[in-house]
Amino acid sequence: MNKRNALKLIAASVGVAAVGVGLSACGETKQNFNAVDITGADYAKGFSLKDADGKVRTLADFKGKVVVLFFGYAQCPDVCPTTMTEMAQVKQQLGKDGDKLQVLFLTVDPARDTPEVLKAYMGAFDPSFVALIPTPEELAAVAKDFKVYYKKVDGKTPTSYSMDHSAASYVYDTQGRLRLYARYGAGVPTMVADVKALLAS
Repeated sequence: MNKRNALKLIAASVGVAAVGVGLSACGETKQNFNAVDITGADYAKGFSLKDADGKVRTLADFKGKVVVLFFGYAQCPDVCPTTMTEMAQVKQQLGKDGDKLQVLFLTVDPARDTPEVLKAYMGAFDPSFVALIPTPEELAAVAKDFKVYYKKVDGKTPTSYSMDHSAASYVYDTQGRLRLYARYGAGVPTMVADVKALLAS
């Protein structure tokens, strides 16, 4: 190998090493999550809705906590109780950091989900979980803002209807910024890991 080729090889090696260092540095600044990272998304930025006690709630009320917001309804046969059960397990597995997680349940069935119904429903999973009860008009607006689907499906009687609805959860960091879109069925360990990552950031 002549001197010119040797210099070219050295220069190329240095260049590859520099690129590798640069990629490594970039990788360290970006967190890796199990859920879909939607940091910076221009939707689902907040809400102003009454809870089961009639108190108006916003994301600012939960600053300092990781917030998981789920759309559902109390008579939901599967997705909703499964998600709430998993979130109760997530809180438990966080140990001493469990109080830094706030779960919000926003009903898509305000006609049947009265404050009394939702207080009992939240209490069945974790008394710290907060139910949000929009008016039909507020529900339409917040669903549009959050890009959430919901639709009434008639049953055999006027009150035995069900609700089709989106089954994912929105996760906010301790500063109230939208960060993650957690699909239904991801499991407890993955959510625990994501919450821990957000609390550490």
